[in-house]
Amino acid sequence: MRLATVITEAGSTAAALDEDGIWRRLPAPDLSALMAAGPIRLDDLTDPLLGAVPVQPLPSPGKVVCCGLNYGDHIFEMGRELPAYPTLFTKYADTLIGPGEPIELPAGLKVDWEAELAVVVGTALWRAGRDVAAAAIAGYTVANDVSVRDWQNRTSEWFQGKAWDRSTPIGPVIVTPDEVDVAAGVEVICRVNGEEVQRGSTRTLVFDPADLLAYISTFTILRPGDVVLTGTPGGVGAGRKPPRYLVDGDVVETEIPGIGTLRNAVAFHAGPAHQ
Repeated sequence: MRLATVITEAGSTAAALDEDGIWRRLPAPDLSALMAAGPIRLDDLTDPLLGAVPVQPLPSPGKVVCCGLNYGDHIFEMGRELPAYPTLFTKYADTLIGPGEPIELPAGLKVDWEAELAVVVGTALWRAGRDVAAAAIAGYTVANDVSVRDWQNRTSEWFQGKAWDRSTPIGPVIVTPDEVDVAAGVEVICRVNGEEVQRGSTRTLVFDPADLLAYISTFTILRPGDVVLTGTPGGVGAGRKPPRYLVDGDVVETEIPGIGTLRNAVAFHAGPAHQ
């Protein structure tokens, strides 16, 4: 199944399911509300939503947890060793934007791209084993963990470089696990102004989605609609010699075949970031 939060011709939003290319309404204003209400039932489908366009699919996740350094090539380009445990950090719902929305940040920052597969939690998990965690995956979506490298590198903790408001595109749809074989490998691709800068495969993940959900649920409960970003492959701007960063007006495309493509322009504010 392909699920989305769409904006209708009337200007309201709705949770929707793609049925042969036509969006059909589900009984909730968005996917966050739909998942919080319980299992998705196909007999809840109602009228077709002609002209509907996908927007940010999960407007109110309770938790957004991210894993850094989870692809071997990216780990090595950043000069690190393979980790024994996941390197985790968090974002807030305020960081998330949808397809077509601008990546809005203050001017003067060193802003980098990080294409990622994101996992959406479907049922509550608390101290779950791997098998239970795998069964709790509602689906997958595309994300870009846009990173402010100069702030990230101010300290050994990454949070301040990762949680800038309106900086993290996700979407355009959520695809259920029966349609995406992460273990066999799906490609994670990033392009800047049409130039491919990243291409990796999820088969090289150090910690796969079930590993991550089980590990995270050991110390904090995960609930339906929570999001876990699984890390980025090699090719980030900070790993280049010399480093390359995004500039105002750049268009970032983040693609995972079988799920979709995000296109987001960079829009720097006039004036520097607060110090």
